[in-house]
Amino acid sequence: MTQSTRETERKYEVPDTGGFPTLAALAREGTGADGRNKTKGKGKGKAKADGKGGKGRKRAGNGSPGLSLVDGGAHDLDAVYYDTADLRLARSAATLRRRTGGPDAGWHLKLPLPGDDRDEIRAPLQDGVPERLRELALSRTRGARLQPVVRIRSRRSVRDLVDADGTVLAEVALDRVDADSLRPEGGHASWAELEVELAAGDGDAALLDRVENALGAEGFTRSGSASKLARALSDTAADASGASGVENAPRPASGPRRGTAGAELHAYLTEQVRALVDLDPAVRRGLPDSVHRMRVACRRLRSCLRSYRSFVDREITDPVRADLKWLGGELGAERDQEVLAGRLREGVDRLPGELVLGPVSARLQAWDVTKSAEARERSLAALSSPRYVALLEALDRIVAAPPLTAGASRGAAKALPAALGKEFDRLGDRVDRALGTPAGPERDAALHEARKKAKRLRYAAEAAGPALGKPAKRLSKSVKSVQKALGDHHDGVVARDALRRHAVAAHAAGEPGFTWGLLYGREQAAADAREESLPKLWRAAARARPRKS
Repeated sequence: MTQSTRETERKYEVPDTGGFPTLAALAREGTGADGRNKTKGKGKGKAKADGKGGKGRKRAGNGSPGLSLVDGGAHDLDAVYYDTADLRLARSAATLRRRTGGPDAGWHLKLPLPGDDRDEIRAPLQDGVPERLRELALSRTRGARLQPVVRIRSRRSVRDLVDADGTVLAEVALDRVDADSLRPEGGHASWAELEVELAAGDGDAALLDRVENALGAEGFTRSGSASKLARALSDTAADASGASGVENAPRPASGPRRGTAGAELHAYLTEQVRALVDLDPAVRRGLPDSVHRMRVACRRLRSCLRSYRSFVDREITDPVRADLKWLGGELGAERDQEVLAGRLREGVDRLPGELVLGPVSARLQAWDVTKSAEARERSLAALSSPRYVALLEALDRIVAAPPLTAGASRGAAKALPAALGKEFDRLGDRVDRALGTPAGPERDAALHEARKKAKRLRYAAEAAGPALGKPAKRLSKSVKSVQKALGDHHDGVVARDALRRHAVAAHAAGEPGFTWGLLYGREQAAADAREESLPKLWRAAARARPRKS
């Protein structure tokens, strides 16, 4: 059993004085000229420090009617950090520890998020690494053995930052740290650091900025280490060079020359590989929109390697493209069911009650529960498969040592528009072919193929955006309109097929088929309207066709 929390915190170096900050500047600014508390109303629902919230802590500040610090006691914390032999978790800015002492003793897996945020997944204390946490770390560890790498013991003094009403806004903790490496030839290090963490559920980054300004006035400076583990690995290593290892992805020994097509391609691939790795735990946890976003990362990687294939060694990248297609397909079952079920429910909800005959909603719900469970199992099976782990390893190799051809050394401003122009012409051929096909299943299939080409071009333009600027953005926006119309059309095709099957099942069960037929007719009318809009959308997109510079 695990629990998840989102923490927002910053770390600071402690000045030579070594004491706890007073945050006097923050206390003074807490009250405006009119005598009103500037922070009142923020952090609603947070714990109270006057005993009403169960903490019963004593005020340890200057008695200012603004913000002040409340004594939160002291804790002795003892944590053993686990990682692979080559520090794969640390290199992706993640940490896994077993900690005793304090109010949250247990196993903690921390995963990076943008800015000052991190996701923390907790599991109860046990001897070995909890299997659930091992699974959530798989996209980073690739299944390598997890072993103790550092032991960190901290003497923590805690004070809560509260407003005039006693509402806890943030926790300020001063840690006296002793770190001992558990790796061969590792050493010992000690230091003091200050952590400021927003109260649970409060994402007021502006408060962190205000606290930071107040700390700066007292000599505290932002820490250069993202975590205690990063600093411990660096300070206790026999050879400290590169030991902290907190980069999100491997770096090539000699990257592509700046301004070249290869440099732009490499930057985009690196970004998408990182997204794929970061989204893996979210998909395993079933977080909203995570499957869709991971599937999009697969598509972006595939599209980039396909559209710019003349810049890469295809003997290396073509097998990777095939595996990305496989992974996208496995994830697609769950995402497609989510989209289809939502579309059908929305269609029913829009009907007047007198037009919904029979147990339509109940039938949809029973069908969705079964199909969603099957699709969910398929996604998780894919993420636990050796093929998936091998794909991640292959993507790491591509990022670490980009398999670029001589053509990738050309300037991006000239090379990328040429590649985009070819993709645009392929899309044009598909659109013309689809529009020239008589209405029916063949035309539906042709429009679906055009949709896939539109996605490829859109992602290729996205990859070229940093180098080409407005022309690439204009192309991406225009093609997105075409893609959306084609996507809505395809979703309608899939929905009509599902509605027909529901109607057949309802008829066999002796239920009315009227509502299913009505929904089918509405989907058909909507599809006809989208087909009629396509020529105009395509003419607008054609004006954004990339030109050679």
